[in-house]
Amino acid sequence: MGQDHIRYDILAQDALRGVIRKVLTEVAATGRLPGDHHFFITFLTGAPGVRISQHLKAKYPEQMTIVIQHQFWDLKISESQFEIGLSFSDVPEKLVVPFNAIRGFYDPSVNFELEFDVPLADEEEETSSEITAYPVPVEGGEAPAAAAKEGEEKKPGSVVSLDAFRKKQ
Repeated sequence: MGQDHIRYDILAQDALRGVIRKVLTEVAATGRLPGDHHFFITFLTGAPGVRISQHLKAKYPEQMTIVIQHQFWDLKISESQFEIGLSFSDVPEKLVVPFNAIRGFYDPSVNFELEFDVPLADEEEETSSEITAYPVPVEGGEAPAAAAKEGEEKKPGSVVSLDAFRKKQ
């Protein structure tokens, strides 16, 4: 079997991150979210390019989930990252998050979720890449699957693993 020199797994992840980039670009242009849309974005706090306050870094040393809904400001989008102002316990904070640091994106208003295989710094790098894009049932205001803690069971859905399309060696 031939080796994947094209790296379809990376191309697919980049394309799906483009969905997040496009959605945030539209929100930045209008200054508000359309309809009932709101977003949970989980990202690695120690990833290269992430800029958050020392207070938030101490509270979330590996990853954190932010909610973009009613109160945010200064949303700026570039090709590789987004910047946003959010309030944490009434303390305003500016965050810079590269799209490559994002582990999950969830819009509960339409049950849309994307998950990315971005290993934590202390996790072993694996050669398999899994991308998940599926609707998630929302039950009584539960936290989205993207914000679930390590070891918690994810909600059921159709998971598409890129490994399923690779030829076995």
